[in-house]
Amino acid sequence: MTTPPATEVGDVSELRHQLVEQLRADNHIRTAAVERAFRTVPRHAFAPDAAFEATYANNIIPTRHAPDGRVISSISAPWLQADMLEAARIQRGHRVLEIGSGGYNAALMAELVGPTGHVTTLDIDPVVTDRASRFLTETGYDRVRVVTADAEHLPTGVVPDGGFDAIVVTVDTWDLPWIDALAEGGRLIGPLRLHGYHWAIGFTKDEGTLHSDQPLIVCGFVAMQGDGAWQTNRRTVPGTGVHLSWEDGTPLSVDQLASALTREPTVTRTHVTVGGQEPFDALTLYLAGALPGFCRLEVDSDGDNGVLNPPPRHWPGAAIVRGASLARLATERICDGDDGKGLYEFVVHGHGAQGHVAAQEMTEQVRHWQRNHRGARCPLITARPTADGAPSGTDHEPHVFAKKHTRITVDWPIVPSSAALLTDPGSCSAR
Repeated sequence: MTTPPATEVGDVSELRHQLVEQLRADNHIRTAAVERAFRTVPRHAFAPDAAFEATYANNIIPTRHAPDGRVISSISAPWLQADMLEAARIQRGHRVLEIGSGGYNAALMAELVGPTGHVTTLDIDPVVTDRASRFLTETGYDRVRVVTADAEHLPTGVVPDGGFDAIVVTVDTWDLPWIDALAEGGRLIGPLRLHGYHWAIGFTKDEGTLHSDQPLIVCGFVAMQGDGAWQTNRRTVPGTGVHLSWEDGTPLSVDQLASALTREPTVTRTHVTVGGQEPFDALTLYLAGALPGFCRLEVDSDGDNGVLNPPPRHWPGAAIVRGASLARLATERICDGDDGKGLYEFVVHGHGAQGHVAAQEMTEQVRHWQRNHRGARCPLITARPTADGAPSGTDHEPHVFAKKHTRITVDWPIVPSSAALLTDPGSCSAR
């Protein structure tokens, strides 16, 4: 690696310390050990083609693209790396596995485990692991073991006796096939996909089962490759430009929905509101577990889909299929809100002859979440290994996601909401 001039070395050191101060101020860095690691490891050395300002911005750095332009490897955003490393609770002397390589995060973990610990970083892409090996060597972290393999099947000799003290997953994963590789009492941190929603979750292993004990972090990572790659199970409603996806649960037929999407929907009001800048990811995760036939709905941006008004923005919307009818969650702006950024009411659009019935079913679940679970800090996630490595049954069980290697259960604490349901949307105009 070419050594930059001394003035640039000073400049880049200042940029690194400024980033650390920002991460501390925003409470992403919370311990002295993680702070020391971020102050020590030169992030720019793992992205030599990027400008110094870009390498120390609080954002991702793409490092490899697929032929179609998709990012397939990157250095994650520092705020998310800090949150996940804090959640991993890595100590001196620990043995740690990183799934999804790049080099920089492995170097941070090497600082955390110290000279008596050990870090293994693994990736399926030899280009990625070659790059990681080179940068780790150039920066003095050649004690990190770099492995090229499919993470679905950890190679013989990778897992230490007794298992890893921590496993940090830095690619989107639909399943958690690494429970046996984790030591009892160890920590596993990873972005788990539940019906296409991505949550970075911190787990502790207790008697062979993973239990979450950290607030969930909504996030995005590059997709898992190899045998562990997730399948969207995407279906297109003929002639509409509307697509429905079932990543969890049993995919349903969609051909019969074409006529339902040619008529104006019914609109069922929930009387539950959300601020313009307020996330409602917990609600969509709740609906995904509560409602059989749940799926994600998206619309071609250039199609004639005026009946879906407004169409889902930014990410696929929450929907359920009931035979030849469909209901989907939407929002309707009802006033500016106290902060001027808008106050919205959740409404449910029903399509098809029984769309109003499906809409009422979804509405009742939105109201149930509002009354009982909205005030909870986060749900509790449990991951139990399956006996035979295959999903257990296809019948819907509320808040249970049957994966290939695990059975995921989501438990929602009951915290009665102090916020009353909005009884008169029109009254908001006076605020």
